[in-house]
Amino acid sequence: VQLQASGGGLLQAGGSLRLSCAVSGSIFHINSVGWFRQAPEKQRESVARIFSTGSTFYADSVKGRFTISRDNAKNTVNLQMNSLKTEDTSVYYCNVVQTKGIGYWGKGTLVTVSS
Repeated sequence: VQLQASGGGLLQAGGSLRLSCAVSGSIFHINSVGWFRQAPEKQRESVARIFSTGSTFYADSVKGRFTISRDNAKNTVNLQMNSLKTEDTSVYYCNVVQTKGIGYWGKGTLVTVSS
């Protein structure tokens, strides 16, 4: 499984950004796709996840502001981020977990939110 994250950038607080994760390779048997983020000197944290059932998970810090969705035709998972805050500044990583429990990571994409 290969993951390609894109969409990061620099923007002001209050703005919106959409991240995309293109999934290729052995895309069958994927249980869930999610986004994590890691700010400097902080631990990587889960932001949002979408499961094969369609159910979703959001971290409390992004609920109501971020929306995760999938485009099955394009094999992509998107993260729409609205009302961005300076504390959302992080490197964002895409993650896939297969039904047998194996996980894959993509390279991160940097999101910088200025005040």
